[in-house]
Amino acid sequence: MSKKVENPNYKIIAENRRARYDYSIEDDLECGISLEGSEVKSLRTGKTQIIESYATVDQSELWLVNCYIPPYNHANSFAHEERRRRKLLVSRRELSKLWSATQRDGMTLVPLVLYFNHKGRAKLKIGIAKGKKQADKRATEAKRDWQRQKSRLLKEHT
Repeated sequence: MSKKVENPNYKIIAENRRARYDYSIEDDLECGISLEGSEVKSLRTGKTQIIESYATVDQSELWLVNCYIPPYNHANSFAHEERRRRKLLVSRRELSKLWSATQRDGMTLVPLVLYFNHKGRAKLKIGIAKGKKQADKRATEAKRDWQRQKSRLLKEHT
């Protein structure tokens, strides 16, 4: 028997839970993120927000727009901008796939999770998504409620 060892480097920094409610995620992709030194220190504090952000393909590069990384207090002379555009690192094949997906009607690139991987590097998982209409959101919520109620009923009778 081997014990599963928890990796001390793996840590979720920010999660966009609202994305799965507002969008139907068709595919997801892990990509690196280009950061400055004070941004990495600030990420470790865990006060980053990716809820209002999105990714875009611009001039054959992938960018993260409107991600909030608060300023790091101890970086006086090398402070960073809080909401600057940050370059996302993907291969050319993945970039062309993302570009073709965003050109289709209604597709967008939504950040899902920002985390440190097992090597301690900051990674961002983005989803290729299509926006849900209000009826789709209601149907998803009704399905979730029915699953919850069904599990309660099965739990009572066993």
